[in-house]
Amino acid sequence: MWIISHLSMRRRFIPISLYFGRLRQSTFRSATALGAWVTARRTAGFRFSTATAVVLAVFCLAIVPVARAETVDLELVFAADGSGSIDDEELRLQRDGYATALSDPKVLAAIASGAHGRIAVAYMEWGGPGSQHTIVDWRVIAGADDARAFGEALRTTPRAAWGYNSISEALAYSAEMIRSNAFDSDRKVIDVSGDGPNIGGRSLDLIRDQVVAEGVTINALVVANKGVRTGPYGEPLEEYYRNEVIGGVGAFVVVADSERGFTQTLLGKMIREIVDGDPTGAPTRRLAERDRRPAR
Repeated sequence: MWIISHLSMRRRFIPISLYFGRLRQSTFRSATALGAWVTARRTAGFRFSTATAVVLAVFCLAIVPVARAETVDLELVFAADGSGSIDDEELRLQRDGYATALSDPKVLAAIASGAHGRIAVAYMEWGGPGSQHTIVDWRVIAGADDARAFGEALRTTPRAAWGYNSISEALAYSAEMIRSNAFDSDRKVIDVSGDGPNIGGRSLDLIRDQVVAEGVTINALVVANKGVRTGPYGEPLEEYYRNEVIGGVGAFVVVADSERGFTQTLLGKMIREIVDGDPTGAPTRRLAERDRRPAR
């Protein structure tokens, strides 16, 4: 759910969970300050009724503004496969590819070309239904120093994911990261990478459609490593991701099939996601086209 907040004479849409979270924080600070003030006055000999204290509390709440979300051009979650099918060397190459691509001058130029000149990025890794982990939490990328710091954190954070291939739970976790962050934008994207089909967790169709309904676009990067598999019906993995995983406005899937190919493919994919200035929730663009399988 979203709530409309009138800030700086224009309407802005803020996640309702974020709105009330900030409201609770403001209320707590106001109540704490009020309690200290009332205690001091009593110590000085003043007497207060319960009604007076309530009126003062309501007044404090009314005058405390809700903290503004930071406006960016894009909220982007990298949801990378860290499951058991990805060995340690592959995981290292995968993380290095994301870090290298994010610091590339072409990507930085794409970020600078946006209306606000900055994007918000987070990186999570996923495995089985109970294994989703934030590796690098939300950071603003507005220049080379930001990108280098993000890459350093990504390269040095220990591996955490375990189990096998619950894409549905990875999408659900990534969507919650977007809902609960401190940013505001017209474009919200989950960039999921994987080397196999969904295994376990909630229905992929259900979770994908819920995420897309919230105005989030899901793009995919198929990692064609040495153990690459097909979809559950023997179809090419790219076809499976196109039909079952991606969704939303302008969604697309790409395939990376080597170390050099991974970084270069990721670079082009990242630039495409950044420079596409159309809102992900806009009703004027077609949703991702899917080749529906015949019923089996």
